Amino acid sequence: MKAVIQRSKYASVTVNGETTGKIDSGLVVLLGVTHEDTKEDAAYLASKIANLRIFEDDSDRMNLSVKDKGGAILSISQFTLYGDCRKGRRPNFMKAAKPSEAAVLYEKFNELLRKEDLDVQTGIFGEMMDVQLTNDGPVTLVIESKE
Repeated sequence: MKAVIQRSKYASVTVNGETTGKIDSGLVVLLGVTHEDTKEDAAYLASKIANLRIFEDDSDRMNLSVKDKGGAILSISQFTLYGDCRKGRRPNFMKAAKPSEAAVLYEKFNELLRKEDLDVQTGIFGEMMDVQLTNDGPVTLVIESKE
C-alpha cells in the first residue's frame, strides 16, 4: 500500500456535486492498493498515519500526531498512485489492485483509523471525485507499507 499524506487546514471531497466528506484541521490521505497488499499492510499504514508526529507543538517542533491534535482524516482511494509512467506517454496501471480487492482493503484501512479514535471522512470508492484542500505548511509525505 502507498499513502500520500498531506497536512491540511481544511479539505473536502465532492462526488456528483454532493459533498461526501469534509474536515477542518487534519490529514488528507490518498491511498493506493497493489496486488500483494493484505490486511497487515492496512494495519501498518493506519497505525503509522494515526501516530505520525507531523504537527507542531508549543515549541514549533513537529512533535504531535493527528490524534494528539484532535484532527480528522479525509481518506481518498487513489489507484493512480500505482501508475507506471516509465514507458510511453500513457500510465500503466498494472500494479494497481483490482477494484474488488482494493475496495476491501481501503474500507479496512478506514475502519482501523476509526479504531484509533479518529474522525474519518471519505469519498466514494471507484467514483470520480473532486478533492479540495488547503495544504498546511505545506507538509506532504509518502509512506509505503512494503518499505
